[in-house]
Amino acid sequence: MKYMFLLYGDELIGETPSRISEERSAQWAEFHQLAESSGKLVGWHALVPSDEAKTVQPEGSSLVETDGPYAETKEQLGGVYILECTDMNEAVSFANRMPCAAHGVVEIRQMLPD
Repeated sequence: MKYMFLLYGDELIGETPSRISEERSAQWAEFHQLAESSGKLVGWHALVPSDEAKTVQPEGSSLVETDGPYAETKEQLGGVYILECTDMNEAVSFANRMPCAAHGVVEIRQMLPD
């Protein structure tokens, strides 16, 4: 089963993918190697800061484009991982090894089959 890991953190106080410390970068490299060498890694992507996002949503009979993320929240979506895990327990085990789990939020969602 494929699981998507949505990585959230506070951009104002935390590191973003575009400004990450060498130590945190090494921790992510170690996690990435673990996921890859175990054959679990399907894909991953870091995201630009949320203030560079655009939102398109309906307003009446037309669509309106606005600057910024969809929801105003304390944590912003900073990246995603997709791993092939046997079950949610294994997915949680991988989430616990992600460097951002110590200071942010990792949301795990099982993906529907292709």
